[in-house]
Amino acid sequence: MELLNPRNDFLFKRIFGSEENRDVLLAFLNRTFAEAGKPPLSEIILLNPYTEKDSPRDKQSILDIRARTTEGEIINVEMQLFNKYDTEKRTLFYWSKQYSGQLQEGQAYSRLKRCVTINILNYAFLPNDLYHSVFHLREDRTGIELIDDIEVHFLELPKLDEQAVSIEEGGLVNWLLFLKGADQSKWEVLTMNEPVLKKAMNTLEFLSQNLEARRQYEDRQKYLHDEASMYEAAETAARRGRAEGEAQGMAKGMAKGMAEGKAEGEAEAKKEVARKLLALNVDLSVIAEASGLSEDEIKALKPLQ
Repeated sequence: MELLNPRNDFLFKRIFGSEENRDVLLAFLNRTFAEAGKPPLSEIILLNPYTEKDSPRDKQSILDIRARTTEGEIINVEMQLFNKYDTEKRTLFYWSKQYSGQLQEGQAYSRLKRCVTINILNYAFLPNDLYHSVFHLREDRTGIELIDDIEVHFLELPKLDEQAVSIEEGGLVNWLLFLKGADQSKWEVLTMNEPVLKKAMNTLEFLSQNLEARRQYEDRQKYLHDEASMYEAAETAARRGRAEGEAQGMAKGMAKGMAEGKAEGEAEAKKEVARKLLALNVDLSVIAEASGLSEDEIKALKPLQ
């Protein structure tokens, strides 16, 4: 049996974002936060659990996972199979919507709770070698945190080297290797210290054997591929446009420079004619007619006595 790709956002939400698998999401989040030095969560409430309305054929479906902790903090988890570009701006835009969306009209800012965004990327994004990067709002020189309300995680699957990590100890890396598509022969080792991960694997196996789930998966996969092609074409066109713009700018600059150089050269030639005639004590009016310079310009060329 060929397993479906758990990085497909429709499938990812069915595995991690359903009520019956809330313990799977909780275990994954706790491993993510533990690596970032954060205390574990005791419970979470799914704000948008998977339902049959999450149609993979609906282009408007946003198949992220949103949860709230018992302290009221908001956590958003999104799987991104393809690079849609402007990842950082897109991340901050959606984070800001989560943050500001907590308040009703007339409520005090003090009611705002911390919002955490976790982006699982199937592509390399940041200019580092870390598969897990965490961002906060801090002062540049002292590292003083302005506020703890913003926390952004990037989990970059391509940077995870299966040979360079220890999977026997368990932890976040085992969950990411599962999502990356680790061979089933290694599943037993991955779950040795991650028992809840076994439930995620069982869910993937069940969905992979379900004909309706496979059909929905294929629909979503086709849409994701079409969307990725669209973004790639747009980015290619934008790069081409930038290159053409730079080439045009360079050509215009060269033309302008050549024209200015020609004008400067012609002006200098006129002055040289005037200097030679001045040396012969030719009348100013004659020099002006011969060189094209005004008499004042010619007088300025006379050497100081």
